[in-house]
Amino acid sequence: MNGQPNTRLSDLFGLAGWSKGELARLVNRQAAAMGHPQLATDTSRVRRWIDMGEIPRDPVPRVLAVLFTERLGRVVTTEDLGLVRHGRAGKRRGDGSVEHPDGVPWAPERTAAVLTEFTGMDLMLNRRGLVGAGAALAAGSALSSAMHDWLHTDPAIKADAPRIEDPLHVDPAGLDRYEAAPIGSQEIEELERSVEVFRAWDAARGGGLQRKAVVGQLNEVGGMLAYRHPDHLQRRLWGVAANLAVLAGWMSHDVGLEPTAQKYFVIAAHAAREGGDRPRAGEALSRAARQMVHLGKPDDALDLMKLAQSGAGEEALPRTRAMLYTIEAWAHASMGRGQAMRRTLGLAEDLFVSDKGDVPPPSWMQMFDEADLHGMQALAYRTLADHEASAANAAQRHAKEAIELRAKNRDRSQIFDYISLASACFIADDPEQADRYARLALVSMRANSSHRTWDRLREMYRLTAQYSGYPKIQDLREEIKFALPKGARGRTARA
Repeated sequence: MNGQPNTRLSDLFGLAGWSKGELARLVNRQAAAMGHPQLATDTSRVRRWIDMGEIPRDPVPRVLAVLFTERLGRVVTTEDLGLVRHGRAGKRRGDGSVEHPDGVPWAPERTAAVLTEFTGMDLMLNRRGLVGAGAALAAGSALSSAMHDWLHTDPAIKADAPRIEDPLHVDPAGLDRYEAAPIGSQEIEELERSVEVFRAWDAARGGGLQRKAVVGQLNEVGGMLAYRHPDHLQRRLWGVAANLAVLAGWMSHDVGLEPTAQKYFVIAAHAAREGGDRPRAGEALSRAARQMVHLGKPDDALDLMKLAQSGAGEEALPRTRAMLYTIEAWAHASMGRGQAMRRTLGLAEDLFVSDKGDVPPPSWMQMFDEADLHGMQALAYRTLADHEASAANAAQRHAKEAIELRAKNRDRSQIFDYISLASACFIADDPEQADRYARLALVSMRANSSHRTWDRLREMYRLTAQYSGYPKIQDLREEIKFALPKGARGRTARA
């Protein structure tokens, strides 16, 4: 007990709308359901947790996490409730003491525990049909400030791996319990192959259909990390965890679960660093930056990209650094900084062509090929065209290159190419060509579960308004409204 109010618990308690007595009764009931019938709490204890910062003993923090997760319809962890026994203050470079978002960076021995708890809560939301949204995103500046010094060090894998009796090892009733056990190289190879299958599915169909499977697999890997394996296997297992966490984050972003996605990207960065793979950690943070640009927060994206670029380290391959620069360029374009965008894209092109391919790229970079380079350039120029209409011509050129080069089974990326191209054509006052490519995007979207494609489609829909007097474009507008989910159709009606 520190005598200070637990502001995190207090804020969530206020959102939940319970009385203190009601929460006490719910804790007792839930604890009994989780196999702890002897637990008995009361209103005065709840008051001490909230008003005096008392941290109750296990299993109460886990019980509270389950209750708040169910009540709020989004993942709530013991970290979110401020019920973890560790220091929360950190140093911001050149600044005073600040509270880090979600207590990051975590101590090495806590990464597997945080991973397991968060995925367990996420699976519970999936199974019970809850929404899984509603939290606030941490600002990019807060994340980058909290993680800067930590990411720039290379930890050795600790000899004392997390223990299965760690208080954050989730095994309450209602969550998927995975019995951790030592594994060998064959099992890790199978896990690595499963990552490739999930990654291919995501690229083809979007994140909606396989997200739960990826989260479940990540939850199992968290259990495996509770055992100490030989260093070479432990590093590979951390690599699997990082890859799955990035996929879970990307799929969550793809279906609009933005705070959940951000948490997975941070988990991925932690897992990659624990495995000694700084480039992977940088790439994970770049995903969080892409998310920020998509959500209209390019300043936050640039903060994260500075950390991703520097944190990736010298061992990052030229192609990896090229990919990072394309995201930075997109953020500049969102702010109308044409000169900075063109300079950054130039760096990306130079790095891409300088990669001789003599070092095989890691599995997580194999999706970034020449088609993706042109696709990101098309997106950056199309975004800049909102500020400089002349950029639409370059956007068209790069989008056509991307479409020409795009590999099979990259359906979602192809949809984005078509939307970028159609949008650029509208801006360039070429409605005939815009109509053609917009319809190709609509045809491709039928089997895709990506909410991000709907967001981009809504952006394109707004560009059709000035051509609504054209019968062909008016028909297109109706088809777009029909293709969007019901909730999104109402937003298009105002455009």
